[in-house]
Amino acid sequence: MATIELYLVRHGQTYLNKYHRMQGWSDSPLTDQGIADADRVGQRLAKIPFAAAYASDMLRAQTTAQHILAANDTLDVADLQTAPALREENFGFFEGLDSTFTAHFVGSPVGSHSYDAMIRDLTIEKTRDLIKEHDPFHDAENDQEFWDRLQPGLDAIVAAAQDGDKVVIATHGTTIRSIVSKYSDIDVASSAKNGSVTKLTVKDGHYKVNYFNNTTGKLK
Repeated sequence: MATIELYLVRHGQTYLNKYHRMQGWSDSPLTDQGIADADRVGQRLAKIPFAAAYASDMLRAQTTAQHILAANDTLDVADLQTAPALREENFGFFEGLDSTFTAHFVGSPVGSHSYDAMIRDLTIEKTRDLIKEHDPFHDAENDQEFWDRLQPGLDAIVAAAQDGDKVVIATHGTTIRSIVSKYSDIDVASSAKNGSVTKLTVKDGHYKVNYFNNTTGKLK
């Protein structure tokens, strides 16, 4: 039975993060703080012998991955592979809007007034469906659409790996929370922080979350 270890890294802070804007399929560069986030996590992961490295096709994830690989003892920047399947959730009409306004607009009818509160009160899966329902253009992804995109991408990464491989993936906050919610009972009401590491072990196709949102502890 093959065992693969996946290290999911949330990208460094972006300008849209800094301005508290919804940032799904929209994109913005890393801030100076975001570059520091990427360099810091790169140093924390430097000694792990990765067999492969992936990022979503969004600039913020690719830049973060490049800084991680620049510090790694095994891989370098040229080894990075990108995949649209690893993108953040698509927030549709709400892309780029103030996140507090968006959460209030979508969540207040059900008594939740922040994005984290909606996830706590409704689950992350139902929150995604609710955002889709409130999108006047219906471009936002519902939970089924999100997983129809993401799961094949994750499975393809695992299928390409060999037994014992360690793989680093630079991706996004809600994507990471969603994976953790699906494959564990860990509370995801608080977002993964920029530059944090979440680890999964995939054994014979079964996903298990080892830890979530590690920002300072030892990585193994």
